[in-house]
Amino acid sequence: MMTQTSIDEGIDNRVSAQAADSTFREIDDSERAIPAIEFRNVTIEFDDRKVLDDLSFKVMKGETKIILGGSGCGKSTTIKLVLGLLKPDSGTILVDGEDITNYSEVDMMHVRKKIGMIFQEGALFDSLSEDEVESEVRRMLRFVNLEPAIDKMPSELSGGMRRRVGIARALVGDPKIVMFDEPTAGLDPPTARTICELAMKLRDLEDVSSIFVTHEMNNLDYLCSEYAVVNEAGDVVFEKEGEKLCLINSKVLMMSDGQVIFSGTDESLRRSEDAYIQKFLRGH
Repeated sequence: MMTQTSIDEGIDNRVSAQAADSTFREIDDSERAIPAIEFRNVTIEFDDRKVLDDLSFKVMKGETKIILGGSGCGKSTTIKLVLGLLKPDSGTILVDGEDITNYSEVDMMHVRKKIGMIFQEGALFDSLSEDEVESEVRRMLRFVNLEPAIDKMPSELSGGMRRRVGIARALVGDPKIVMFDEPTAGLDPPTARTICELAMKLRDLEDVSSIFVTHEMNNLDYLCSEYAVVNEAGDVVFEKEGEKLCLINSKVLMMSDGQVIFSGTDESLRRSEDAYIQKFLRGH
């Protein structure tokens, strides 16, 4: 006869196996070895000031790259370069191994279809066009826990709800790359936490690659210490990184004056003796 302890252990093992499979999968084929996004020695200047100075980094498939830094360090410029809204003065930018550096607007159209964009402002259309497929709308709203609000107008939504609807809209078409540009700015802590949970669900359950631009340390704490997994009841739950599992699909890139001053895990960031980093971690 199985004891309650052995049953609980069995459930724990299955849940852990699910988490390991969905969250900590190893690179097991050549396609996954190609970075979702790659910058090679990218430099861009505005008014004779180098906003990005020889920037190089990679975002692997299913990885979240959290870009930290103060205002004007080049965080948002990086996102605009990925989307082709800006062109670098030198260097190379690749999306899924495709060199997009010198692409025209027409060339960028098929690239942007792969990418979802979540803006800080959370701007929304006043209404959905009639040709929107209701099932797709409902599916995306369900993902962000807002299906009951499907009949509401933007003016009836709170700031946090507007941000979540913005995420739902960005996810139409199931993009495998998502850009978050200060998605929690101006939100209260519980709502900001909800936005980070959505980012974790995308990373861990949908295998989405993302750049998460932020200057808020709470976001770093959430994204680098927890993971999403589906439990036995079919619900999404968030578990803490611990002895059994080590989160390897979230990395930190810290920038200052257009250059990378740190790249690695959040644990290594916190151990850094760099004066600027320590000041940033203490809240400037």
